[in-house]
Amino acid sequence: MYYHNYLHPPVTNRINRHGLTKVFRYVDNSECQIHGPTSSRQYANKTVVNGSNLSSPASKPVINSPKPPNMNGNVDHYRPITKPVEVTSIHKEVVYDTVKPVSKPVSVDNSSDSNGSRPRFVAVTTLEDVQAVRCAEFHPGGQLYAVGSNSKTLRICAYPKLNDLREDHQTYQPMVLFKRTKHHKGSIYCLAWSPMGDLMATGSNDKTVKLMRFNSDTSNLEGEEIELSMHDGTVRDLCFLEDTSNKSSLLISGGAGDCKIYVTDCSTGTPFQALSGHTGHILSLYTWGGAMFVSGSHDKTVRFWDLRTRGCVNLVTPVTVPGTRQGSPVASLCVDPSGRLLVSGHEDSSCVLYDIRGGRNVQTFKPHSADVRSIRFSPSAYYLLTGGYDNKLVLTDLQGDLTLPLPSVVVAQHQDKVISGRWHPTEFSFLSASADKTATLWALPPV
Repeated sequence: MYYHNYLHPPVTNRINRHGLTKVFRYVDNSECQIHGPTSSRQYANKTVVNGSNLSSPASKPVINSPKPPNMNGNVDHYRPITKPVEVTSIHKEVVYDTVKPVSKPVSVDNSSDSNGSRPRFVAVTTLEDVQAVRCAEFHPGGQLYAVGSNSKTLRICAYPKLNDLREDHQTYQPMVLFKRTKHHKGSIYCLAWSPMGDLMATGSNDKTVKLMRFNSDTSNLEGEEIELSMHDGTVRDLCFLEDTSNKSSLLISGGAGDCKIYVTDCSTGTPFQALSGHTGHILSLYTWGGAMFVSGSHDKTVRFWDLRTRGCVNLVTPVTVPGTRQGSPVASLCVDPSGRLLVSGHEDSSCVLYDIRGGRNVQTFKPHSADVRSIRFSPSAYYLLTGGYDNKLVLTDLQGDLTLPLPSVVVAQHQDKVISGRWHPTEFSFLSASADKTATLWALPPV
C-alpha cells in the first residue's frame, strides 16, 4: 500500500521535531477525538470530523495506521496511548482580561452535524485587520505566531492555552506581543521563520525581502533589519534552509518578475545564488530539511532543487486531469516529512499526490471548488489541510491506500477567500489567513 511504502512516520531524528506523540493522541488514543473508540475505528472504516462522515467506499480495505518508530528506530515495541494526554502551552503566562471578543462571528459549516456529541474545530482567537490577511506562520517553538497583511502591518501574537477549550467557546482577539505598521512599503505577501526561530523574513509586492533577528525571550524583533532588493517583482514565498557546513541559515525567496529563485546567506545578508529554470511566476516554495527544496510555478511545473549541486535535480508537471497531460498553475505545494510524497494545490481546484521516488502521479482529487492556495501535511503526515478560494479549509484523511478515493471534510470556513492555512508544530490546531481581513486560530476541544 502507498501509505506503508511512502508515508511511514519520520525516523528517529524527526520525532521530537514534528511532535508525533501529541499528534498521535488523536490517532491512537482509545477515545480518539476524530475516529471515536478504537474498537469501532479498527473494524469499521469510518471517521467523523465536525460531525461529517469520512466514510470511504465499501471496497476499500481497512488499513490501520503504521506504528511510529521508537527512539531506536524499531517499531515492534510501540504501545498506543491508552489515556488522554494533557495538551499544555509552552508560552509565558498572559492575561486576557482586557481582550475584547471579536466583533463578528467566524462561520463554520456544521450543517451536516447529526451528532452533537462529536467534537469539532472551534475558532479560538481571531485577529482582525483593516485589509486582507495574506500570511500567518507559527514560530517553530509553537508559543507564538506572526501575521502579515495587505495593510503593511506585521504582528506577533501569543499562542493561547487550550486546556479549558470547550465547544461553546467564545472567540476572542489574541494577545498581540509585537506590532509594526508600515513594515513594508507594500502588502506583506509572505513570511517565514528560521528553523531555530531566531530569524524572520517577510516578502512584499514592493519587491523587497526584509530579514530580521527575533528574540524569543522578549518576543521582539531586534537589531538592524536587512532589506534585500534583488527581486524585480512581487515576492510570493520564502523558506529557510540550514547550511550545516558552516552552521548558518540560508533564505530562499521567489516570486514574479524574472522568475528566479534567490539564495541569501543570512549571516552576511548577501544574495549569492540565483536559480533559473521556471518560465512563470513562482507561487510557492517548501523545504522539508537538508539542502533540498521545491518550487511551484505559474508555468504548471514543480522543480526540485539541491543546493549541493547548485541546480534543479528534478522537474515534475502534475497532471490535474486524469488520462491527459493537462496541468494547472501550481499555487501551493509541500512534501511529507520523509521526503517521499509531494502534494500540490492548483488554480483549477485540483490537488495532486505525487510519488517522488516512483516518479508518477498517485492520485488527483478536488477537495475545493476554486483555487487551492494553501496545502500542508499535518506534522505526522496523517492528514492534509487545504485552504481555497471557496472560503473553506478542508481536512483530508491520508490513512489508507492513497490510490483510492480520499475521505475529506470541511473543518473551518471564512467569509472570503482562504489564502493560508498552517498547522501548529506540535498540537492539533491550525491557523488560517483570509481575504475577509482576519487570521483565525482553530483547535479541537480536549477530551
